[in-house]
Amino acid sequence: MSAKARPSATAATGAMIMAMFLASAGEARAQAEAAKPTQLPSAPVLLPVAADPTVSFRIAFAVGAQDDPAGKEGLAYLTGALMAEGATAKHAYPEILDLLYPMAAEYDVRVDKEVTTFSGRVHRDNLEAYTSLLLEAVMQPAFVEADFARVRQRTIDSIEKTLRYASDEELGKAALYNTVFAGTPYGHLNAGTVAGLKAITLDDVKAFYRWHFTRDTAVFALGGGYDAALVGRMQRSLSQLPPGQPAPVAAPQVKPIAGRQVVVVAKPGPATAISFGLPIAVRRGSRDFYALWVANSWLGEHRNSASHLYQVIREARGMNYGDYSYIEVFPEGGRREFPPTGVSRRQQLFEVWVRPVPNAQAHFALRAAVREVEKLAADGLSEEQFKLTRDFVVKYSLHFAETTFDRLGYALDDRFYGVAAPGDLANFREVVPTLTRDEVNAAVHKYIRPENMVIAVVSEDADKLAAALVADTPSPITYSTPKPPQLLEEDKTIAAYPLHVAAGSVHVAPVDQMFAK
Repeated sequence: MSAKARPSATAATGAMIMAMFLASAGEARAQAEAAKPTQLPSAPVLLPVAADPTVSFRIAFAVGAQDDPAGKEGLAYLTGALMAEGATAKHAYPEILDLLYPMAAEYDVRVDKEVTTFSGRVHRDNLEAYTSLLLEAVMQPAFVEADFARVRQRTIDSIEKTLRYASDEELGKAALYNTVFAGTPYGHLNAGTVAGLKAITLDDVKAFYRWHFTRDTAVFALGGGYDAALVGRMQRSLSQLPPGQPAPVAAPQVKPIAGRQVVVVAKPGPATAISFGLPIAVRRGSRDFYALWVANSWLGEHRNSASHLYQVIREARGMNYGDYSYIEVFPEGGRREFPPTGVSRRQQLFEVWVRPVPNAQAHFALRAAVREVEKLAADGLSEEQFKLTRDFVVKYSLHFAETTFDRLGYALDDRFYGVAAPGDLANFREVVPTLTRDEVNAAVHKYIRPENMVIAVVSEDADKLAAALVADTPSPITYSTPKPPQLLEEDKTIAAYPLHVAAGSVHVAPVDQMFAK
């Protein structure tokens, strides 16, 4: 089949409008009115780069997992996934893949808590055909039964088999998030729950699409070597989506965390994955955000061997692969080097991720990480630590978005957060150099309150570890190779470091019950 777009509903509507104008005001006026592009409620995000031979697309809708109806958790995810991985009114999904293959292009979707974003990139030589396919996916999804059954079962399998049994790190992080945000619209996986997914029907998907994927919830972004004609085409096409503005979902009201709350996921395996954290209300664009970023970069910059947690746990003691911290959600950390886009949220989380350690070292590793966070919260950064890290962040942030496609993602996130021009990426170079040590330490003291946080652990020694945490049992560590006397002396302090976990604050959960409902 031809990849060339067929005449759309836009053309037919334009013809009727033309006829009305001809009848009432003459041909000249009709032609002038017909030439005006129909505007979407949200102005597009545009990032022209004339020298870029590719064009980057992002189409975002103000809908996400927070909009899932109770008992049908996963409905937003299934809807987005079917749009990106299913048939359209014109093409079966295998035909779409065949058409995209010679273009060396694809389109994808990320369904997060508040935003669903379709994205892709294509060379200008294939722009017309690619744009047609992308718009078909967004505007004319067929929602056929076979695609629905395939995507739903794959999603269920991703929870029951992959998340539970093949990714302890992601399992621990998901347990942390679900516990922190329990009882709020953020309180389940983006992909939903097993029971919720099984309850969803194809009619539910169709109704959810009609209600939430409207021209009033949409904004598109273009980057690279596009022209004004493409902007007009996107505006005219997306304006044909039906109107509608669903009632907004209130920002999550997180239940206050009293002390140290612990969830231990009981799962067989030779290593223990650890995550812990607490909700923080800090948003991109504010000075507090960039001040806290500097402190967090010193503590645990993702995949950076110079960061403090990495030095304490990995470098000095060789306990695991890496140890990192975050002030924004950071999905797919095992596959990602730099911060993601398309995960804009009104409520974020300060999180520490201790990659799996041998089971015998789990209690010690948790103590070591919590101790360093508590030291940071109490003392802040020294002048030397502050200056070195501030200068590092200014330079390192240049790598956050090295392509037009990635910069477009940041520009779209700026729209969500209301970050004024020149935007978040530029703020790393313009705001961060003006920060003072007092500002950074004040942000730490304001937001990082480790006395009240959630700890999520995945371990086969679940009951034993839970009891040891409550009893504050000493957890000495042994090494297979000699260590310096100074480090061994510090180990004695860490092994007895109090974690203050109360008896009633530890919950052990069998892995096969996680994310079931």
